[in-house]
Amino acid sequence: MLNIRKLDVHYGPLAALQEISLEVKKGEFVSLLGPNGAGKTTLLLTISGILKTTEGRILFEEQDVTNLDPHKIVSLGIGHVPQGRHTFPTLSVIDNLMLGRYVQRKTKKDLKEDFEWIYQLFPILKERSHQRAGTLSGGEQQMLTIARAMVGRPKLLMLDEPSTGLASHLKDEIFSAFKAMNQKGLTLFIIEQEIYLSLTISHRGYLLRNGRLIKEGAASSLLVSNDVKALFLGPELDMA
Repeated sequence: MLNIRKLDVHYGPLAALQEISLEVKKGEFVSLLGPNGAGKTTLLLTISGILKTTEGRILFEEQDVTNLDPHKIVSLGIGHVPQGRHTFPTLSVIDNLMLGRYVQRKTKKDLKEDFEWIYQLFPILKERSHQRAGTLSGGEQQMLTIARAMVGRPKLLMLDEPSTGLASHLKDEIFSAFKAMNQKGLTLFIIEQEIYLSLTISHRGYLLRNGRLIKEGAASSLLVSNDVKALFLGPELDMA
């Protein structure tokens, strides 16, 4: 579904990404791991067309989308949930969700199906549907941000640190929702510092450091990788 070939991205003279090649297959759940400053967010922003490439190509469903405008990339089926809670605080929950429909015209039946699925994943949003988004808790705002992206019916959903700042029980709830999305056929590509939580439900993962990919493999192998342990936990600690 997503195929990145020898991608370079620069901030002026600074190389942020160098010779990145990776793929995300249809129906997969793939984690992108790496310490702060490794270039993870830069990669998602480049796929979304917000940042421009210096070299390399980005293919989505075999179509070259390198340096396309962001709205065109979204219309092709790539959803992007950036880090942070990007809601419209003065609008209600339901109005925030409705903004996600701009990607495609939808019948009332389509919208009803979308909202039923979203409320099944995040029941609290149904309870808060007429409440202003700015009055929601941090975890509820994160759920709303994810749900709004789902209304656009993406084929590939990219998420940047969705668990940041959340209590443990909310992290578990959100990752359970991701698992349900993936089981229903949605392809997921996620950046996450909670590597154990992410890798236990991922199929594969990539490890990024200093703008370069240094390791890739099955999620189960990355869970016990010394490289992953050294970067995130220190070599003397155990993932369990």
